[in-house]
Amino acid sequence: MSEKNQYVVVIDAGTQSVRAVLIDLKGNICEIERTEIEPYFSEEPGFAEQDTEYLWDILCQTTQRLIKNTSVNISEIKGLSITTQRGTIVNLDKDGKPLRPAIIWLDQRKAKLHNWPKGLIKKGLQLINMYESLAHAIKDGESNWIKQNQPEIWAKTHKYMFLSGFFIHRLVGKYIDSIGSTVGYIPFDYKKHRWSKKGEINANLFPIEPEKLVDLAKPSDLIGHITHKAAEQTGLPEGLPVIAAAADKACEVLGSGCSTPDIACLSYGTTATIETVNNKYVEVIKFFPSYPSAIPNHYNTEVMIYRGYWMIKWFKQEFGHKEVELSKLTGKSPEELFDDMIKDIQPGSMGLTLQPFWSPGVKIPGIEAKGAVIGFGDVHTRAHLYRSILEGITYALKDGAQRTEKRTGVKIQKLRVSGGGSQSRNALQMTADIFNMPVEKPHTYETSALGAAINCVVGLKLYPDFNTAIKNMCRIDEVYNPILENTKTYQELFNKVYLKMYNQLRPLYHDIRDITNYPKKEL
Repeated sequence: MSEKNQYVVVIDAGTQSVRAVLIDLKGNICEIERTEIEPYFSEEPGFAEQDTEYLWDILCQTTQRLIKNTSVNISEIKGLSITTQRGTIVNLDKDGKPLRPAIIWLDQRKAKLHNWPKGLIKKGLQLINMYESLAHAIKDGESNWIKQNQPEIWAKTHKYMFLSGFFIHRLVGKYIDSIGSTVGYIPFDYKKHRWSKKGEINANLFPIEPEKLVDLAKPSDLIGHITHKAAEQTGLPEGLPVIAAAADKACEVLGSGCSTPDIACLSYGTTATIETVNNKYVEVIKFFPSYPSAIPNHYNTEVMIYRGYWMIKWFKQEFGHKEVELSKLTGKSPEELFDDMIKDIQPGSMGLTLQPFWSPGVKIPGIEAKGAVIGFGDVHTRAHLYRSILEGITYALKDGAQRTEKRTGVKIQKLRVSGGGSQSRNALQMTADIFNMPVEKPHTYETSALGAAINCVVGLKLYPDFNTAIKNMCRIDEVYNPILENTKTYQELFNKVYLKMYNQLRPLYHDIRDITNYPKKEL
């Protein structure tokens, strides 16, 4: 195999932008075109939708620019893979045309509860504290809402798919998607990596007719070739092989070089997660599945802090007006200015401790907590609050790491960090100090695109296997080692304060819920 002059194209469709990336066999981001998108529109409170044709047009514009502006010979581009935001769904008619706007993963609409579960099953689920979680899933299921509120749309729906499947259909003319992209409120068996059969729990939660679902391929399978029509629209070479990849989080993990459970990938994005890769199915939180990995027949354990680095946006909106205005004068982003603001704040934020449960009762069964900040004193400033947000998110991720280790039986030895928050040196050093282990920053910020590229080159046999591809395409740019003095402070705060917060405050959360009915109880 010659590595010279061989490239793959990755389409990375995120929440904020669509990127077309040219990547070589050494994992270098050779060229990139990025188009910012309007993430969603909202016709009713809580709705988050986007015109599906708009998203396709943006994809086409972005790939056209990449191909037009590239300095490489088109014949040197060997294949293409796609990675997209998770959980965004599309309804297509029999002609492959969208029947309604795509429902974006940020959507908060709620379906009404089905008649399932009932009787003894319902009582049993209530006894093990799982009924409310399943009720949440039913209500969050987009297909359930559509069937209840737009039955005429559901009747005309020929295929119900994720955004990744829609893009693949437009590119290769087939109704097919990667198992690695199959994450959402759908009748999918996460352990067996197939659609759920009649009577299985996810088929009861999300009763979708099997014929409306697309075919599934394993990551790195060949799923088709760019059609003549798609080539005209996108500028991509007709006949270019399209290789299955995975959803953005799974590709981030792979692109960070994580393939075993002893290396954890922290994603510091809108939703913060800690993930490990395992060849066995493990539920870190009972009844909450491990998601498909970007590596075939593997699983990604995931603990999610749903609001995660969204809290940085919240802080900017509520307390960061000064930095927003200053950013216009200095050219620095508000986040860079926030980072400067906390550089002299001591680890532990003078005792200000934050519990980041900003979306209560949804992701972790039994937690009715709302966000909490304790330890306020007259010494505290905005800077202390900002640092306590970063610390609180990292505490929650460390808690997730300990849960993961307990369930997998494997000690996490090192951390890889990706996502927007990985651009903050303070956040990376803080992570090393709180976890008391080295934090490794990959050589590229585009880890999701890199993961999809690894899927592509393995599928094309440009590398014989994933280990070889990871060895050649992933490398570490920076390493942050824990600072002993800081680690001691954080260890005490984590064990003596943070881990006790929930149990200490839980009775108050129950009282708040009883008084205010927030979060609303499912009967």
